[in-house]
Amino acid sequence: MNKIYYIAIEGVIGVGKTSLASLLADKMNASLLMEQPEENPYLNDFYSHPQRYAFQTQLFFLISRYRQLLHMPQRDLFHPYLIADYLFAKDKIFAYMNLEHRDLILYERVVKLLEQELPKPDLVIYLQSSTERLTANIKKRNRRYERNITAEYIRQLNEAYNQFFFRYDETPLLVINTSEIDFVNNESDLEDLHHQILHPPAGTKYYVPRTLS
Repeated sequence: MNKIYYIAIEGVIGVGKTSLASLLADKMNASLLMEQPEENPYLNDFYSHPQRYAFQTQLFFLISRYRQLLHMPQRDLFHPYLIADYLFAKDKIFAYMNLEHRDLILYERVVKLLEQELPKPDLVIYLQSSTERLTANIKKRNRRYERNITAEYIRQLNEAYNQFFFRYDETPLLVINTSEIDFVNNESDLEDLHHQILHPPAGTKYYVPRTLS
């Protein structure tokens, strides 16, 4: 039996969460749990008018993630792993960045009820990157609902993610600086990362690429 089953991949918008989740799912015969941000009807409005649409956007994401994880696939002979391209707990990063005080109080009441029903990952992978690279990736993929994202918002979000995961201790955590590897185009990098996942840390581990170790 595998040491781990449920793996969550996290990082700021544009860092490559979905790409890595898909690649690892193929390599590990894993079930794949993918967030669908384009299904949020408030997202485009939020990036244009963040203060006006923050709470609606946040609540839609919270409930969508909750429903998805509540009915997550179970381990079977054909799918010995489950890989998600998000971590439920990260929802608070956006809430504390974007919600005003009275909305945040209501949000905390709701999330406290929901999170106690959900399983925690066996391993979380946090992908780090620079604001400049994230901004370039977002522009390159040119998604309609992301066109109004500012570089300043990405900078603030990047800082918030780093602070969140610096303190994160709920599960084993593998931190990866994506500027040092190319798991999309370099099979060796992907294989090395796969090896790290099969031998997960007990606490927090900062990944050092094989070529640099």
